[in-house]
Amino acid sequence: MKTCKLPDKREIAILILCLAAWLTVTALCVGFRPEHPVMAVLIAALFIVTPATRRLIVALIPFALFGISYDWMNILPNYEVNPVDIQALYESEKSLFGITVAEANILTPNEFFALHNAPWMDFLAGFFYLCWVPVPIMFGLWLYFKGQRTEYLHFAMVFLFVNLLGFALYYVHPAAPPWYVASHGFDFIQGTPGEVAGLGRFDEMTGLGIFNALYARNANVFAAMPSLHSAYMLIAFIYSLRARCPLGMRIAWAVICLGIWFTAVYTSHHYILDVIGGISVTIAGYLIFEYGLMRIRPFERFVERYASYITC
Repeated sequence: MKTCKLPDKREIAILILCLAAWLTVTALCVGFRPEHPVMAVLIAALFIVTPATRRLIVALIPFALFGISYDWMNILPNYEVNPVDIQALYESEKSLFGITVAEANILTPNEFFALHNAPWMDFLAGFFYLCWVPVPIMFGLWLYFKGQRTEYLHFAMVFLFVNLLGFALYYVHPAAPPWYVASHGFDFIQGTPGEVAGLGRFDEMTGLGIFNALYARNANVFAAMPSLHSAYMLIAFIYSLRARCPLGMRIAWAVICLGIWFTAVYTSHHYILDVIGGISVTIAGYLIFEYGLMRIRPFERFVERYASYITC
């Protein structure tokens, strides 16, 4: 039976260097926030204090890298790399999924829902969108604490991998969300702040202001295609099947997944094409990881060692 020990001096040195690098780059290139040193101290404390908390911190690295990479997209906005697709995506959406209304006027689904919405739908939309990151992370923790460390690690690494694929595509093809066209037309306006769009109705209904706070810190509004909102619960659903989770959980994940897809369009945060893009990136990322990378022996050994490290 393998004995778990506290980190040695080498591991502590690596941790300190990584935290220092993260804080330095973030402070110089993104902007220093009070929560950054608090998180660094908490991570260091949990890594050192007990073997159990060390294993948990190491297991959460893929999610930490996701958060850091999202934040670091502020260093180089994607609209400085390639032109932003504003009108072509809108016209494609209207051509493929347009809804004909009175006098042969054609609306995108987003425009249709902006005119036809209901309080109960606004509430459900807010509920579903609040699940997009917390529920997958809680699902990962559930796998971890249930002892399914290998399945957890595959889930966490695919979660990170799909995000990195999506972020790369944001730079290849910057795209404006539907609410941008509704508010600003087809002209590119650099530095446009994030907008709550249809989710503002949930904030007004509940008085919580959650989405206003979230979208005020949006790393890049020209990152609509693919919709990574549409990806996260799909990843969780796929791994709930692989891990043979209880039927109730699998059904719940499927419902939330479908709810997020609908909400993305209903609230004008994404086109249907964006949602399809998010689904496609998820499937591609899963297949590449499980049936491509995991068949490369050095990578497979790395994952095995990683799983062993967090399992002891």
